[in-house]
Amino acid sequence: MKLDNISHIFFDLDHTLWDFDKNSGLTFDKIFQINDIDVNLKKFLEIYEPINLNYWKLYREEKIDKESLRYKRLSDTFNILNIEVKSRVINKLSEDYIEHLCTFNHLFDGTIEILEYLMPKYQLHIITNGFKEVQQGKLNNANIQHYFKTVTNSEMAGVKKPNPKIFNHALLLAKANIENSVMIGDNLEADVLGALDMGLDAICFNYHKENLTNGIKFVDNLLDLKHYL
Repeated sequence: MKLDNISHIFFDLDHTLWDFDKNSGLTFDKIFQINDIDVNLKKFLEIYEPINLNYWKLYREEKIDKESLRYKRLSDTFNILNIEVKSRVINKLSEDYIEHLCTFNHLFDGTIEILEYLMPKYQLHIITNGFKEVQQGKLNNANIQHYFKTVTNSEMAGVKKPNPKIFNHALLLAKANIENSVMIGDNLEADVLGALDMGLDAICFNYHKENLTNGIKFVDNLLDLKHYL
């Protein structure tokens, strides 16, 4: 079912275009070597990834700040693994993680192909809850910055998805109207329901294999967006 009258497409970045879990795992492997941390990477990531998602949820809900997110997701993981790591080392790992994250730039299968397909027909934009300096590095180093007319991040907007203010900020920046725009992202709460709740159409990139209901549009592969656009 093609979406009519769409001229602006807003993409989320992490877990939607940029393969966050893969790049994050490679980053941890690198910084554990740099800091001589002896930990089984697979076990670490199994514990870390759900903890990280939970802290991002708290961050979206304004319940923790950026520094707490960056520190506590690591400290909680090491505690569960019964690995003693000093606070100053956790702080160093937190800084090294941010520094090295953008040196890995794996994109999801079909990212470049779908952006090449959409770019001649639509104006493309990014709306992200990620931190400005990190997200810009990802776009630049993955060489996809040039596909997007505007980039809205939560620090710029002063709020995070699913707050309607960030979507309105992005629409204003893009000179776009709700009725001719669509949001595409992986997070059901932040990207999809956040957009739908304010009247903005949305498509879920179902990376997390959610059980979607209520007629929510979704794709399992980015190239499947061609069915809608």
